[in-house]
Amino acid sequence: MAVLSPIPRVLIALSFGALTHLAFALGVGSMVLCMGFGMQLGQGPLSGAFAWVVNLLLLLQFPLAHSFFLTGAGRRWLARLSPAPGDDGKTLATTTYALIASLQLALLFWGWSPSDVVWWQAQGSVLVAFLALYAASWGFLGLAILNSGIMLQSGALGWVALLRDRAPKFPDMPTRYLYAIIRHPIYLAFTCTLWTVPTWSPDQVLVALIWTAYCVLAPHLKERRLLAIHGDRYLRYRAQVPYFLPLPKGRADAERHSAQ
Repeated sequence: MAVLSPIPRVLIALSFGALTHLAFALGVGSMVLCMGFGMQLGQGPLSGAFAWVVNLLLLLQFPLAHSFFLTGAGRRWLARLSPAPGDDGKTLATTTYALIASLQLALLFWGWSPSDVVWWQAQGSVLVAFLALYAASWGFLGLAILNSGIMLQSGALGWVALLRDRAPKFPDMPTRYLYAIIRHPIYLAFTCTLWTVPTWSPDQVLVALIWTAYCVLAPHLKERRLLAIHGDRYLRYRAQVPYFLPLPKGRADAERHSAQ
């Protein structure tokens, strides 16, 4: 049941939605740009060993908070952090989640203290090839997000539901398109963006290694939630579709056993 009267509800929904989508563009744009330049664009003022410690903390805060807010306690915090009270705060939870994640990305990439060390940077035709691969990786990620439900992934689900004074209608468990080939295409696509950059530095290597580990391991937590929600239906889907890579049948069976 809505707590807010119509005018405040509409104003909060529209303003919070606009803020979230601006932050989403800022976060994703920061990631595309900063990784493309080997993490050398950050404005962090630190240097030496202390800079690496702080950079590592910046790197870890995103996956840790991202995973926490998907737990029961995390969802309660999302409702509290919402600008709307009571049940309306719960309605906005997915929007609040997207806003926080976007701000985390902006903080990470612009708060990063660069090493000012570049090991390799593509030039000439090699640069063109890497830029094409990098763009294709982001295109792959965008397609995976579309396949899983753009309203949910972008944060629009919550503010649109509040605007309409309805409960959020979550998308069904995705099983088509990319999800018919692997169970976690978003994580695979995200991994591809980490390794197709045209500039390599110790900073980028750290980002790629830490976040690749997250992309490989985090879906295990997601699968627990999906199993709790969808039960036998998810078990049947999991038995038919590989976990992370589109492997041949024999290798896919071995991968499924290792993922269980």
